[in-house]
Amino acid sequence: MKKWICLWLVLVGSFHTYAQPLKESELVLPTPRQVEWANAEIGALIHYDVQVYEPSYKWRKDFNYQPSPAIFNPDKLNTDQWIKAAKDAGATYVVLVAKHCSGFSLWPTDAHEYSIKNSPWKNGKGDIVADFIASCKKYNIKPGIYASASANAYCKVDNPGLVINRDPVAQKKYNEIVMQQLTELWTRYGNLFEIWFDGGVLPSSKGGPPIADLLKKLQPDAVVFQGPYGFKNLVRWVGNEEGLAAYPCWATADSTTQADGTVVMKGLHGNPNGKVWCPGEADVPLRSNKSFEGGWFWKEGQDEVISSLDLMMHRYYNSVGRNTNLLIGIVIDKHGLVPDADVARLSEFGQEVKKHFSTPLASTQGKGQQWTLKWKTNTAPKFAVIQENISKGERIRAYQLEGLVNGNWESLAQGSSVGHKRIEVLPSKNIQSLRLKITDSVGEVQLAKFAVY
Repeated sequence: MKKWICLWLVLVGSFHTYAQPLKESELVLPTPRQVEWANAEIGALIHYDVQVYEPSYKWRKDFNYQPSPAIFNPDKLNTDQWIKAAKDAGATYVVLVAKHCSGFSLWPTDAHEYSIKNSPWKNGKGDIVADFIASCKKYNIKPGIYASASANAYCKVDNPGLVINRDPVAQKKYNEIVMQQLTELWTRYGNLFEIWFDGGVLPSSKGGPPIADLLKKLQPDAVVFQGPYGFKNLVRWVGNEEGLAAYPCWATADSTTQADGTVVMKGLHGNPNGKVWCPGEADVPLRSNKSFEGGWFWKEGQDEVISSLDLMMHRYYNSVGRNTNLLIGIVIDKHGLVPDADVARLSEFGQEVKKHFSTPLASTQGKGQQWTLKWKTNTAPKFAVIQENISKGERIRAYQLEGLVNGNWESLAQGSSVGHKRIEVLPSKNIQSLRLKITDSVGEVQLAKFAVY
């Protein structure tokens, strides 16, 4: 999976070189939906396409060839199983890739013939998107749809949403297909929690369809990954597919950039004085991204490339623990199921997060600039968690975490960005108490939580 990003909000650079500090009245605030999205913390991204049945297919290799829909015929497809696997991992929202770069569509689109309506599965009467939405409702999971317009081999379109022969008539036809398919996805299946644009959105001024207007009309409350500039509920990429956010990773940003997602981008820290709330989402496949199709799609015999539990926890600490959401890529096999090995690892990960972070040794909240935690047990603390009330903006600019060790206060960690959540992994010491000091802020800090685990 690539990220041909056309417009999204980031600031690349060091966090030591920001402009003049803001006044409290100038703080940028998230929308209520962006607050809800931050609280969701963990999501899943499900990929399923024709290359599962024809693994030799490379969509860029020959735009005149696409696998026949006749090969798409899973014998055990069960979207309930997909969603339960994601929920067991701790996911509270799931994004389905309804159309990847081949152009094959997992719903019976009226825009063209390359979809499941011409496959033998359910005699062409099936609708995977509808089944997915129903399963999300059953398991109380917020639904999302990957709706890339940047690449479509069936329509002979590549980055960033332009027909490869640059014929204006063909471009007009493709733009009409995009608008029709997005209208179908955004009207047939109810309100969506997140919409994913892998590759961003080509603006109308550069030859793209008027997606921004359609989005505002049909799904105005959705959170949009790499969406059109100016939309109110944007989230941004963190610059890699490793599930790791840079630190600091501010939720605000103020500059636009273009990037080819085939290479890792360093930085992407955001900007604490930025003008737009646009937090990061850290995506990563559960299977190694050095494997088939970057780990996003299933290939037989690759169970051994599933990420270890330790690696998944490392990603959690460095995504959710760095003020971003973690989006875990889940594969679907030729039977139409999440493989057993993947199901097991997802469940282990969800249980491990709960084990560490369900019950704090001590916690507090409220306004101020300094807080102290004490606990009665002799249990050695492993983690400190700091959370701002982001509905009031990102106010913390610098903090220091101190521990009471053998009767003396010692510096354990210091940092800058907190936002929705900052996880500090504590050193192995006999810590009897924790103290959080805010050493720089915009106005009075409003903590949603300061806890030790």
